[in-house]
Amino acid sequence: MNTTMGNGRGGAENNISRDIARVLAGTGLLLLVPLAAMQFTDEVVWTLSDFVFAALLIAGTGIAYVLIASKVKTSRQRMITAAVLACVFLTVWAELAVGLLD
Repeated sequence: MNTTMGNGRGGAENNISRDIARVLAGTGLLLLVPLAAMQFTDEVVWTLSDFVFAALLIAGTGIAYVLIASKVKTSRQRMITAAVLACVFLTVWAELAVGLLD
């Protein structure tokens, strides 16, 4: 008897939950970089709101990818999804950082 699969629906949901947890952990690890840099140099000056916006942007992009990639069927579609999300992420990041589109 296979008790790990249950009715067959829990497997995909567990994968998505695990992937989202990985995105959140990765977001936390990425945010440690500017936090550590602030301890060693005056060149990096982030406020709490900077960390919050960065966390929302990074985690939001990662979670969007996980959810969209779970719905598409081919690796080509997943690569296109990743490329589009990366372009949107970088554009928003640049706009927030220096006002690129002003």
